[in-house]
Amino acid sequence: MNNFKTVFLESADEFIKKTHKKLFQNIRIAEQTNNPKFFKKINKDIWEFRVRFSNKQIRLLAFWDKRNKENTLVIATNGFAKKTQKTPKKEINKAEQLMKQYLEE
Repeated sequence: MNNFKTVFLESADEFIKKTHKKLFQNIRIAEQTNNPKFFKKINKDIWEFRVRFSNKQIRLLAFWDKRNKENTLVIATNGFAKKTQKTPKKEINKAEQLMKQYLEE
């Protein structure tokens, strides 16, 4: 039984096309388990899907849309290859901006 369904905005979809199917496998595992190894909260609103692929740390940022209590969604916003220990503030800001746009529409 899934805990949530994930929806991909255009910018996230473009990034995903450049990665391997492992990202999707980890997302499906996260949907079923909520394991922080695959899906982790990074601030009040933004979470990250976490994937290690070809010795690279791939991150796909997301947020929860709980407006419909019967159909909770996790909305994936943008992705990047992580190069440092910390998640770049630029990427978090982009995710927050996309979240704001999504929730206003």
